[in-house]
Amino acid sequence: MKVVYTPAHLLHDPHTEIEKGTVHSPFEHIGRGEIIREVLSADSRFDFQLPTQWGIEPINAVHDSGLERFLTTAWQEYQDAIGPCREVTPEVFYSQALRNKMSLGTEPASISGRLGWWCFETTTPLTEGTYEAARGAVDTAMTAMQLVLDGEKSAYGLCRPPGHHATTSLYGGYCFFNNAAIVAHHVASTRGVKVVVLDVDYHHGNGTQEIFYDRDDVMYVSLHGDPARAYPYTIGYADEVGAGKGRGSNINIPFAARTGDDVYVNALADVLNKIHAFGAEMIVVSLGLDTFITDPICDLSVTTDGFRRCGELVKQLGLPAVVLQEGGYDVDKLGINVQSWLVGLGA
Repeated sequence: MKVVYTPAHLLHDPHTEIEKGTVHSPFEHIGRGEIIREVLSADSRFDFQLPTQWGIEPINAVHDSGLERFLTTAWQEYQDAIGPCREVTPEVFYSQALRNKMSLGTEPASISGRLGWWCFETTTPLTEGTYEAARGAVDTAMTAMQLVLDGEKSAYGLCRPPGHHATTSLYGGYCFFNNAAIVAHHVASTRGVKVVVLDVDYHHGNGTQEIFYDRDDVMYVSLHGDPARAYPYTIGYADEVGAGKGRGSNINIPFAARTGDDVYVNALADVLNKIHAFGAEMIVVSLGLDTFITDPICDLSVTTDGFRRCGELVKQLGLPAVVLQEGGYDVDKLGINVQSWLVGLGA
């Protein structure tokens, strides 16, 4: 299997995050990408290559162009205006409720205000190299896509930072640009084929859902921890089925805590039948491995062998597959879990 990897991910190197009322070392860090690279590099079934550059056009086809412009300069603007600060995190978040009974808000002038305009939470600091790393993740995803369009049955993009929490106009949840959505939109809009984004990360991909919620050319399917207890808390419920012509093309499967292999695999088999009925011609997998039994910030109980079984099920669809890395925070086991899922897919 072709693997697309770029060392540009090393440029996004936060040392702290603000989560659950504390400042601590980030769960999303460079070690995640490197352990995956090390494990797959040692396996002759995987063939590595660097991404090609795709520019900002695929990003701005999905995201508000203001988001890309902001991320281009935000870290340096903060240094110039506020002073030396390795990680930059918003202190005020914009909400329309702040302007209740008034006109809609507009992007603030100050960098402190703009941070909270474009970001929705506190775990996703900007560092000096964040923008370059986020661009590298998009290039990685798009190059994996092109490999599949050129005839590979499947390809894996080792995307870091991940992407599925980034909405049209907001970054957060460790995500800056929505790698999977950028790929799915590009294929659907330029090739005219029906695409499904299958999101198996523990955390619901609120960004991908928002981007495609009213579309019928891209189906979004997510298996995740129940948002009644799991991030992002306000989205990812089973009754969110799409809107307008997209109604019926959004499927959420929330799981109870400690859901294990058999229940998870059976649920995946059921939604694959719905993907087949949708008439999908390509699948984009948002591959989160934080459903793992010992993941430090999640509470499902899928095992390494369970990941292999999931990959085998997706292989049975017989669809060209672009697999893009999302979460997974048990770093000691992350590499072998990615390997197991991809081997199941047919690496």
